[in-house]
Amino acid sequence: MTKYILLLILLLTSCSLSADGKDSIFLRKPTSSWVLESVNAFVLVDKHPQAPVHLLIVPKQPVRTLQEASPALLGEMLQLANLAAVKYGVDESGYRVVINTNKDGGQHIYHLHMHLLGGRKMQWPPG
Repeated sequence: MTKYILLLILLLTSCSLSADGKDSIFLRKPTSSWVLESVNAFVLVDKHPQAPVHLLIVPKQPVRTLQEASPALLGEMLQLANLAAVKYGVDESGYRVVINTNKDGGQHIYHLHMHLLGGRKMQWPPG
């Protein structure tokens, strides 16, 4: 439990998005780490996976939360999630797409991103 608290503290102190949007951890990732890309978004493998397949779909331009995202961007990100599910072989078995929004929603990195989780049976409620 202690290691998870320390990990959370590290995430909160090092991964937030500055007011100008230039300090996002996602924007520091080299394009060579992107596994898929569209015009306005890209996909990364999560470095702390919570499922056998755990991908992040991230806008190329910083958007802090779901409330600030345009419908067009969200649609493009969902289309990219579908392509990622096919690429990683979970499109037939099933997968979950999650957006954590603000503090109570579990958002720790204030650069909008979707989690795609698959490769195992998901439980409900998610927690």
